[in-house]
Amino acid sequence: MILLGIDPGLGTTGWGLIRAEGNRLSHIGNGRLKTDTQAPLAQRLAHLDSMLTALIADHAPDGAAIEEVFVNSNPQSTLKLGQARGVALCAVARTGIGVGEYAARLVKKSVVGVGNAEKAQVHAMVARLLPGVKIDGPDAADALAVAICHAHHLASARSLGVQARPAGISR
Repeated sequence: MILLGIDPGLGTTGWGLIRAEGNRLSHIGNGRLKTDTQAPLAQRLAHLDSMLTALIADHAPDGAAIEEVFVNSNPQSTLKLGQARGVALCAVARTGIGVGEYAARLVKKSVVGVGNAEKAQVHAMVARLLPGVKIDGPDAADALAVAICHAHHLASARSLGVQARPAGISR
């Protein structure tokens, strides 16, 4: 099963693709999708949508997972992050594949073992779980972590005989 992880952001959206075969995970690809900070908001969102749509068409994932929005001290930043996340959810949902949504603390706990892990710890564990991977920066590392978290949750649901909801697992 090919899983796409997305770490949404208006300026930079990280993406990571993994293959999950039982408990075995392997790296397919990762990267960053960037928008022009000088462009109007609507144009940036449309460009993000077209890049995500092309990425999904190129790799045909079986499932996807997106990190949930966290509230930070700047309301404007939170709103822009939410808009980028909405575009990512829409781009994935248009394809009909299931979408899991995970809080950042749950992703960190799934990958590192603690919910308050630092970005460097997440990066290091992703590299350990996917040997030989060359990670394209912290946004891509976070996206790979989201995909790994989703793979673990799907495997747990299968082993317990629980059917994931069609829209994915929401956490």
